[in-house]
Amino acid sequence: MAIETRRRATELRQRRQRWEHDAVRPARERRPERQARFETLGGIPVRHLYDPTDFPESEYLDRLGFPGEYPFTRGVYPTMHRGRLWTMRMFAGFGSAEETNRRFRYLLGHGQTGLSVAFDLPTLYGYDTDDPRCAGEFGHCGVAATSLADLEVLFAGIPLDQVTTSMTINGPAAIIWAMYITAAEKQGVSLDRLGGTLQNDILKEYIAQKEFIFPPGPSLRLVVDTIEFAARQMPKWHPVSISGYHIREAGATAVQELAFTLANGLTYVAETVRRGLAVDEFAPQLSFFFNAQSDFFEEIAKYRAARRLWARLMRDRFGARDPRSLMLRFHAQTAGCSLTAQQPENNVVRTTLQALAAVLGGCQSLHTNAMDEALALPAETAARLALRTQQIIAFESGVTSTVDPLGGAYFVEALTNEVEVAAEDYLRRIDTQGGVLACIENGFFQREIAESAYRFQGQVDARERIIVGVNRFVEDEPLPVPILRIQPEWEAHHLGRLRWVRAQRDAALVAERLDALRRMATGSENLMPSILDAVRVYATLGEICDVLREVFGEYVERPVI
Repeated sequence: MAIETRRRATELRQRRQRWEHDAVRPARERRPERQARFETLGGIPVRHLYDPTDFPESEYLDRLGFPGEYPFTRGVYPTMHRGRLWTMRMFAGFGSAEETNRRFRYLLGHGQTGLSVAFDLPTLYGYDTDDPRCAGEFGHCGVAATSLADLEVLFAGIPLDQVTTSMTINGPAAIIWAMYITAAEKQGVSLDRLGGTLQNDILKEYIAQKEFIFPPGPSLRLVVDTIEFAARQMPKWHPVSISGYHIREAGATAVQELAFTLANGLTYVAETVRRGLAVDEFAPQLSFFFNAQSDFFEEIAKYRAARRLWARLMRDRFGARDPRSLMLRFHAQTAGCSLTAQQPENNVVRTTLQALAAVLGGCQSLHTNAMDEALALPAETAARLALRTQQIIAFESGVTSTVDPLGGAYFVEALTNEVEVAAEDYLRRIDTQGGVLACIENGFFQREIAESAYRFQGQVDARERIIVGVNRFVEDEPLPVPILRIQPEWEAHHLGRLRWVRAQRDAALVAERLDALRRMATGSENLMPSILDAVRVYATLGEICDVLREVFGEYVERPVI
């Protein structure tokens, strides 16, 4: 059988060579190809044709297998979207808790199946809205959440045991999570019934997004605290969403996004095992978050390579045995950095292609950007159209009728292999330098991303890479797009609630709980119980973060040149 397989492969290569000489060469002479070099968005060369020699049948069981089985290349579940569609989770959050609650209800009423919360900059950096450093920043990139009272309003009338909620928060993630948990308790929902995801990926903040507060060591401790707390008390919750999305938005290639994300994930696993938890005790609750860019096939290959690589790493490095520990489950969001202010209606087409790649790549959850997000937070009609994009893919395209419909395509399988090999090379380079924390401190990640971003922009400026409406097919006539604007009265109302909270709460009890948190922070115990105690008596986000700043210090990044 092996001899016959080799014979057929040799015959195919010879036939291919004859075809190249007799058909391709004359065709190129008559009409040269459009460019001298074809490559993916990430720079991987693309040959003009792929065939069975690029993915031999003998590799099928080892490298592809079946959906729901190791190595999970074809999907983490046997029936994938035939059994259950991905969660349609539109990002929402702006201004006050009242306004965002109205947007939640609007989206749920139009068929959204999960909530996803964006927070404003003061919240992301752990400050109260009335802190002088936060002037002018209320509500512009998400909802303001200063105390438990805001979370109570934010989710008023939404039964938290019937929806899953994703929260995009990192530095103060444990505190915002505690507010969510307490708001649910006030609804009568127990911890074991709460489902959702906390982004809580602080390592990627140092690498790309820069919304960090504390130094890496104490920040890692807080992440492990949340992982441990979820493993022991909240089985339906994903305490960390290991995020490549922001790494890609900063300028990384698909390979860099994949490699740096998995490196961060391996660091969280290692730290949690060091805490004393068995890998199979917590790994099934880890989740991932990837970008969906416009290079259709490269993105699909990235997702497939990610599943295969994570499964092998978890098995071989950490001895994971529970199949759920080996599964890379991921949320995807279409690429914000691909949106253009020029001809914003084109963004609908970009988002559709990106969303389709995420679905064909096997996502478990998906956010589609709105056409107006290069200009402002999405208006209602734009957000609804972005949601309808997912619904049309789900119910009209037919791509959900079979599992991994592109599996076995020679180009897709060859590209999946190339992405995997390139990502493994990055992982070896990171290990050689001492791991993720060492690479953050020495600037490795930042330099790699900066160089990739510079290379891409140079290609755009030279028109070697076409961005429709930006460097080609340009039009002078602007398209009027309704813009969502933050109203001054929203901030006034929010600040009024904050003053009311401070006036009505038991100030002595708040001080007592904050002192207890300070003592716990100087030790090594899990801080989630103390944070919950402080939140329940309406200690504010800024007050809790100030205690932790006092104990942990603040991180100042060294410039990377």
